[in-house]
Amino acid sequence: MSEYTEEFVRAELRAWLEENWDPDLSLLEWRNILVDSGWGMPQWPKEWFGCDLPVGLLRVVDEEFKRVDAITVARKGATTLAGFTVLAHGSDMLREKFLRRSLTGEDSWCQLFSEPGNGSDLAGAMTRAERQGNKYVVNGQKVWTTSAHLADFGLLLARTDLDVPKHDGLSYFIMDMRQPGVEVVPLRQMNDHASFNQVFMTDAEVPPEYLLENEGDGWKIATTTLMHERRNADSNRRKVEPTKRTERIFQEEAAEIATSMAPYTWYPQRAGRADLIIERAQEVGCIDDPVVRQEIAKLMTMSMAADWTSKRARSAQEQGRPPGPEGSLGKLAASEVARAANRVHTMINGADTMLTGADSPREGLIAEVLISTPAISIAGGTDEIQKNIISERVLRMPKEPRFDTDRPYREVPKNALPRK
Repeated sequence: MSEYTEEFVRAELRAWLEENWDPDLSLLEWRNILVDSGWGMPQWPKEWFGCDLPVGLLRVVDEEFKRVDAITVARKGATTLAGFTVLAHGSDMLREKFLRRSLTGEDSWCQLFSEPGNGSDLAGAMTRAERQGNKYVVNGQKVWTTSAHLADFGLLLARTDLDVPKHDGLSYFIMDMRQPGVEVVPLRQMNDHASFNQVFMTDAEVPPEYLLENEGDGWKIATTTLMHERRNADSNRRKVEPTKRTERIFQEEAAEIATSMAPYTWYPQRAGRADLIIERAQEVGCIDDPVVRQEIAKLMTMSMAADWTSKRARSAQEQGRPPGPEGSLGKLAASEVARAANRVHTMINGADTMLTGADSPREGLIAEVLISTPAISIAGGTDEIQKNIISERVLRMPKEPRFDTDRPYREVPKNALPRK
């Protein structure tokens, strides 16, 4: 909007923070004040807890919050994705019910997309949601669901129609994760974390009003969620740390971070920790090795290129463009950096890269990099999926030939039949 200039936004927000920011408030009290003001998600519409601020000015808002060390709204994993998805596709009733509580951190969310037989082929989801009277009854299994054990609600992609092509038979729901028909089983990873879960749904129930848009719109809505996830892929490289301040609100935030961010503590390691490479080479004493220096230079060049690619995605957002293929470019670049960092860490540390414990490099942190980096090439869409998106939407190449997109999904050969 024309009245929003950098100087105007900075002056308005600075005055508002000086009047309202109080670290002696509780975290919930402050976030409710923040949500009511519109400064928590200022790019959102005024009628839904925003200020209609052009996204290009979000940088100013971030700077002003950091200037006074003020806490923002809750921003954690799938909860952030839920906010953007419900805002874009939810009814007014769903926005009223869920947006505020997501921003204040009162509700936590998970993403119920991947299945044992359908991860990259997300449109092949077999979980069924059948309308029975005044409810949908859900049966099926999801897997690799981050933070499902902490979630109050899930973003559920389920099949409502087997007699249309697979993309057309999907619907998108909000599901209560605390009901008897939902069982969450943690998955222990080889890096000894348990961030992911299997979710079994047996006659779980979803009210019809928890359907986003209409039956058959699930693929379109899931694309919105995934585009936001891929656009934020570079955030995996940043570790979230609570402040050292001791006022009440910071203590409560630290407790929130310890719980909600626990599943994500290894995410910087899966991104490769390129930031540790030069320091580690100095510690080991190989920083003057010309071969090592060449590999470090290649890695740092790739890392800078990945950063610039992610900035292109943020620039597109700042220009008001919807999430697009630039998110896939950024995610693919991040995967390449992670794999390269893995190789360089191994070159620098040798066999010690595999060691864990107090006597290992960085107390096992380098070993965690070694076994965690493959994950970034899978989560949020595999590298192969990102390459397909780039080839079709950026390079305008023909789509891959498919046999399953123009026939009723019931007729498509599958590994297992859906439950009736």
